[in-house]
Formats: sequence, C-alpha cells, structure tokens
Amino acid sequence: MEASLFLIPVTLGDTAISKALPDHNKTVILSIKHFIVENIRTARRFLKQTEPGIDINTLTFFTLNTHTSKESIADFLKPIESGYSVGIISEAGCPAIADPGAEVVAIAQRKNIRVIPLVGPSSILLALMASGFNGQSFAFHGYLPIDSEQRNKTLKKLEQRMYSENQTQLFIETPYRNGKLLDDILKTCKPSTQLCIAADITLDSEYIKTRSVGEWKKQKPDLSKRPCIFALYK
Repeated sequence: MEASLFLIPVTLGDTAISKALPDHNKTVILSIKHFIVENIRTARRFLKQTEPGIDINTLTFFTLNTHTSKESIADFLKPIESGYSVGIISEAGCPAIADPGAEVVAIAQRKNIRVIPLVGPSSILLALMASGFNGQSFAFHGYLPIDSEQRNKTLKKLEQRMYSENQTQLFIETPYRNGKLLDDILKTCKPSTQLCIAADITLDSEYIKTRSVGEWKKQKPDLSKRPCIFALYK
C-alpha cells in the first residue's frame, strides 16, 4: 500500500480498547513508525494498551497543539514523501473532528496524499444516535462563549435555528464548567425545548437522557468533571 496519512481513533475514556476499536486498527498501528499526537505521554499509553509488546523507542512523535505553526505541521508529513505512512492520534475519539488534526488533513489533501480514516468512536455521533433527535439535519458548534451573556445569546440563536430549520443543535463544554452551562440552558431555553445530556459515553458510568428543559429543571444531574455532549431539539 502507498504511504498514507492514517486517522487513528482512540477510546473516549478508560474503557477497553476491544470494546471500542476494531482489530484492523491494531494492524495499521503496528505498521506505522511516525505519529502526530496532541500529547506524547497519552499517545504512548494508548499505543501500549493497543499492543503491550510495541517498542515505543523505535517510534517518532510530532506534537500537534494550538501552538504548532503551519510550517511545522507540513514538516510532519515529510516521512510520507519518503514512503513511510504517518498516523494522527487524538486525545479522545476521532482525529480531525473538533480536533486540531483537521489542519494536518487539509495539508495532506492539498499535497494529494492519501488520507485513510479508521473506524472508531465519535462522542458527537454516539450522542446524536442516542438522543432521539433529528439525525438527518444537525450542527455541531463546539464550545459556546465563556461569557454568560454571550453564551445565553448564542443559546437563543441555536434554539431559534432548531425550531426554524428543524435541525438538531449540538455543543460541548469543558467538564468543570458543565454545571454553569446547564444552568444557562435551563434559564434561557423554552420549557418545551428538548435537551439531551450525554455524559461519559462508552464508559461504565455512561449517562444519556433526553428530557424537556422543564423536566430537567426538576432534577438536574451532577455533571462535574464528566465529558458531556449537549443537544437541543424540539
């Protein structure tokens, strides 16, 4: 097979790799010696969990984060020019989805490098699947504004779009701010608006519930320090 850029999903948390990833991924991983990663330590741990016998010292890691320049990103793909495939490993879920790996993929596409996405868990799609909301038309907005006033305005716009376009609206928040975001949703959105909260997806503590905003006001879940996807629909 020609040298390619492989997009390698990882588990969404402390769950068995066999539960979330197909065996084919392991075969691909063991054929790669160059990896683009967000965090070298967690990437090494993931690779060891995938294959305990892997020799980490023979691998090359390129760090990709918000501080990485575009010039450096282009250099990460140079092994492909020499006939060696490169893999992108995200911190959780699928690379290039709400993830800086998208920059690498864009450069690879411009260079006519073959890009191969591997099968793995996406918290966005898994939450949408379990929500009961519209899976034909949906939008993911990433993080909403931190400022409470701006966030409430954004929530109003998303709710309006949901009703006018019949479109599911999905977004996330950093785990330690989940409670504040939930409070703003319950304060800002209509009582009849449906809200799905999907926390700890694929973990033993998985929690996915769809209720109206009015119903959520009566019993709020504790979402502190839990990775969550929030979805709004009518």
